[in-house]
Amino acid sequence: MPVFLDNRLWFPDPASASRDGDLNGLVAVGGDMSVPRLLLAYRNGIFPWSVNPITWWSPEPRAIFELDQFHVSRSLAKTIRKQRFQITIDRAFEEVMRNCAKPSPARRNTWITSEFITAYTTLFHQGHAHSVECWEQQQLVGGIYGVAIGGLFAGESMFHRASNASKIALFHLIEYLRLRDFSLFDIQMLTPHTEHLGAISIPRLGYLKRLRQAVEMPCCF
Repeated sequence: MPVFLDNRLWFPDPASASRDGDLNGLVAVGGDMSVPRLLLAYRNGIFPWSVNPITWWSPEPRAIFELDQFHVSRSLAKTIRKQRFQITIDRAFEEVMRNCAKPSPARRNTWITSEFITAYTTLFHQGHAHSVECWEQQQLVGGIYGVAIGGLFAGESMFHRASNASKIALFHLIEYLRLRDFSLFDIQMLTPHTEHLGAISIPRLGYLKRLRQAVEMPCCF
């Protein structure tokens, strides 16, 4: 059974979360999405996934990108070389989130509600959340956003409105993280799309061990 949170700033041990079916990784229910609680959650390998009620998760297994194992296909490499898109960082964070929240052929529903947009935009303005944007002719056509703590980057969602735009944004984010000596790129759960790009699943306990080291690193996004 999940723990029900009150106003105290704490979380139960994510290693004790459920491993069963639809409840796989459910750690707790309730609380709020204030900046201190969100940062505490990410430092402990936990993330929110719904509102009304707020639910907090740490799935088994956990999906990550190893920063030196991102798969660049020949077609993607060709697009990168053409420099079709312009890449920026932290230029349009809220716009990236709002585009991630829109339905698409591959995603009919989304957890990114107005409450999430408000909470993570606040994180952004306080320097804890970041975005990479992909532009074509001054139009935002792709992007990705997430949370950075020490050497951890927790990717939340990405979108594209032009072919390969989200992959290009992801490629540049990974190069950016490597340049700044980040050690852990969390993407929560593996999908066929991210697996094709080189993402892997690792046991939750292994992830939590790496996380403890990553969040103490003196990295600066």
